[in-house]
This record gives sequence, C-alpha cells and structure tokens, in this order.
Amino acid sequence: MIRNDFQRQFRSHNSPVTRRTSLLQAIHLDPSLLGGLLLLLTAGLFVLYSASGESMPMVMRQLTRIVVGLIVMMFMAQISPNSYKRWSPWLYVIGIGLLIGVLVIGTQAKGAQRWLPLPGGVRFQPSEVMKLIVPMMVSWYLAERALPPQWKPVVASCVLILIPTLLIAKQPDLGTSLLIASSGIFALFLSGLRWRVIGGFAIALIPIATGAWFLMRDYQKQRVLTFLDPERDPWGTGWNIIQSKTAIGSGGLNGKGWLNGTQAHLDFLPESHTDFIIAVMAEEFGLVGVCSLLILYFAIIGRGIYIAMNAQDTYSRLLAGSITLTFFVYIFVNIGMVSGLLPVVGVPLPFVSYGGTSIVTLFAGFGILMSVQTHRKLLSR
Repeated sequence: MIRNDFQRQFRSHNSPVTRRTSLLQAIHLDPSLLGGLLLLLTAGLFVLYSASGESMPMVMRQLTRIVVGLIVMMFMAQISPNSYKRWSPWLYVIGIGLLIGVLVIGTQAKGAQRWLPLPGGVRFQPSEVMKLIVPMMVSWYLAERALPPQWKPVVASCVLILIPTLLIAKQPDLGTSLLIASSGIFALFLSGLRWRVIGGFAIALIPIATGAWFLMRDYQKQRVLTFLDPERDPWGTGWNIIQSKTAIGSGGLNGKGWLNGTQAHLDFLPESHTDFIIAVMAEEFGLVGVCSLLILYFAIIGRGIYIAMNAQDTYSRLLAGSITLTFFVYIFVNIGMVSGLLPVVGVPLPFVSYGGTSIVTLFAGFGILMSVQTHRKLLSR
C-alpha cells in the first residue's frame, strides 16, 4: 500500500500539467491569470482585424505591442512585492516630476499636451504609468498605519490621489485622470474605511460635481450634454453614440458573423478599432459573443480578487485589489459609454482596443499581480 501511494504521488508530481505549472511558477507567472489573458488577447486580435477594416498591418502592430507587453509583464513579475513597497514613494515623486514636465515642455497633439519628447522621435506619456504608481503610493502610505484608517490618514491619502489627478486633468485628459483617481480610491476603500466616512465622501461629491461643471472645457461639457440627449445633434456630436447603439442593436442574439458587420466596414462608426470596438463585436457576434467576452473578463477579475484576498501583507493586498478593481473600471466605463449609459471619455476596452502605452501599462499591472501571487507561494514554503 505504501509503495502504491508513493507511485501515485510520483506520477502526479511528474505529470505534464504539474511540470508546466511548476515552470510558470518558477518564473513567477500565475497559470490561471496567464491563460485568461492569452484567451482575451486572441479574441481581441480577431475583433481588431474586422474593426480595422481587415488591416493586417494594424493587427501586426498590435501584436508587436502585445509581445512587448508580455515581456514587461514577465519582468514586473520577477520583482518582489517588498521591492515595490520600498520604491513606491520614490516612484511617486518621479512621476509627479514627469507630470509637471509635461505641462512645461510636453508636446501637443489634437489640442492636448500629454507627452514628453524622447530622443529618436519617441514620445512618452507619464500619465499612463501613474495608473500603477498612485495605487502603489497609497497602498504604501496606508500599510504603514493602523487600519481602518482614521481621518488624518484618509485626508493625506486623498491629497496623494488629488495631486496627480489634477495635473493630468489639466493636460487635459479627463478619462485618464478619472482612472487614476479611482485606482487610488480603491486602495483607500480596501483599507477598511468605515461606512460613515464613505457616506461623507458620497455627500461631498455632490457639490464637487456641481463645481466641476464650471471648470470643464467646452468639449467636455458637450460630451455630457450629448450623453443626456444624443438626438439633439444627430449629425454632429451625437453621431458616434447613435451609430454605436445601432451596431449593438443590429447584432441581435448571434450577430451577423465575423467580418460581416456594416457599421464599421462602411465607416458609419468612427473610432471602431479603439474606443468603440465592443460595438463592432456586438454587431458581428451578437449578445452571445459579448457575454462570452464578459465571462472571460470576470474570470480574470475573479482571479485578481483571489490573489488580493490571499496576499501575504497589507501592502500587497491593497495594491493587488486596487489594480484588479481598476481593470474592472476600464471595462465598465468603456462598455457603459459605448452603450450610452455613460458619457464618452475615451477609455479603451482593455486588451481588445488598438493601443500602445495603455496595453503595456495593463500588462505591467498584471505582472505586479503575478508577483504578489507567486512570491507569496515561495515565501510560504
């Protein structure tokens, strides 16, 4: 009996699945998270090919960025959470300095000043890396204090969030500033805020939102008005959302089939390969296709929440949880604005929309998640 038990254990530890899992863990990659991301990326490339008008060069550029992102993810996964914790305040200071540099010497494009010029004609967008640095900083600050936090740490955390949010909003980049604010707020929320504090924030948002209207630029106000009534200017500002709803509705249950959509292929739907790519998917794959994509998204989010719940220390838990919930906000905001439930703010659908820096940033975030999970397992042995 003892010999049979030993043989079963030997076979299980030397099975192909176990060897593959051990190899991935040895290089600090989480198998479940990696598998979900690869499935999502594959689906995204298929949708992008159709949304781009069957442009293989665009798909190849996206594939190149994916490869770069995967390399960045693997690199980020090798760094231990303790190292991220030590570097957090320094990265925050450097990030704020870069944002100030954007306002002083940044390059402009389409009325926005969001990039720093680098040698070789390359442009760098510091606001993208702040999506990770802000939750890292807030997690570091709160992890050093008693939880749930009292009023002073809460106010200090809000200041840490507000500084980069305002600097990015001034570029102007409302969508990115909201994402960065939410990433920091999630870290604060996960620290165990009392409900009376959360209620106080909710009440304070009413006058803040009212005052923000008067600080908005004309095009930002127009987006809100278009959200409330897109039919007021159907041939102008309301065109995008009207065509997007048309594409979503015409897909029905099963869709028209891959490459058979009309809204994108006949150029009725602007930005079909970036912000409005989910509308293309809804038209060609229908409700079934969109729900399948959402199931895949929620599986990835569920794994991220699991990693956060089982993190080894407070800093890792807050950081992993905020990264995961920010990923959810990406999905929620993009689908909400494409379907007319939210104003259009220019947030891409993660790993599906065509993009550059944003894809690499997302991969970096998942590299940190994998670091939290795999280093925890190594330390617990």
